[in-house]
Amino acid sequence: MKMIHASILPTLALLVLSPQAALAHLVTSGLGPFYDGALHLAISPDDLLGLVAVTLLAGLCGARAGRLTVFSLSLSWFIAGLVGLNLPVTIDLPWLSILSFLVLGVLVAINPKMHPKVVASLAGLFGLIHGLFNGSALAAIGAGPLALTGIVVTVLVIALLISAFVVSLHAAWTRIAVRVAGSWVAAVGMLMFGWLVRGTG
Repeated sequence: MKMIHASILPTLALLVLSPQAALAHLVTSGLGPFYDGALHLAISPDDLLGLVAVTLLAGLCGARAGRLTVFSLSLSWFIAGLVGLNLPVTIDLPWLSILSFLVLGVLVAINPKMHPKVVASLAGLFGLIHGLFNGSALAAIGAGPLALTGIVVTVLVIALLISAFVVSLHAAWTRIAVRVAGSWVAAVGMLMFGWLVRGTG
């Protein structure tokens, strides 16, 4: 009898911890495709780190750069995502994804004087790259425009919050802290590149 009781707990634990399904690109929250898309962005380091870096850069360059960046980033992400949803093949270029946020992290760290339209163009280019990747990944698992909309709305909200916060910073030490955050993004990018090269080498 003791042996039966001793085996019940491990058996229950095994049943509870056994996954029912494994999804590579998009988690299912159970709240619907819109929220699944929003959650996908939150657990995609390439997307999230680049989004943080480009909005930090926009905030450092001023309010106009922040406004233009939020608009160009969201619009380009959505348009490229729609294109990706209709591609016959899945696009998987991890080196380009990593490079895109690594460069943005370096720019935040060095804080060059950039025209707002240049910052918005960089944001638009980042949005095009990652929107295309997102759309392609969504199509591969049968997700549609609603999941893409969840991603883009999350991009819009995060971009607004971060850029507005950085614009509001005036003390020298706070702007240095933003630049340090950019250097961390660049460091993560270098580390991921190292893993990528080691994995393919």
